[in-house]
Amino acid sequence: QQRLKEKGIIQSMSRKGNCIDNCIMESFFGIMKNEMFYGHESEFKTFDQFKNEVADYIDYYNNKRIKSKTKWMPPSKFREASMLVL
Repeated sequence: QQRLKEKGIIQSMSRKGNCIDNCIMESFFGIMKNEMFYGHESEFKTFDQFKNEVADYIDYYNNKRIKSKTKWMPPSKFREASMLVL
């Protein structure tokens, strides 16, 4: 926790014994690990390379990856379309 504090990172945790508090992020990280990490672990030669790949994946997930739940649009486009309706 001290190292996180030194780096200016705020640690956030859900309530003890309540996994539902963070189910959306848990789902995202599960998808990310399945799609870009598992089976590719040896491809990451440095931590910086891994960090860049994670940033690229987050961009892909938010701006390019389509899902039926978002009417076959990437999440960013779905949010934009939803805001127009309001």
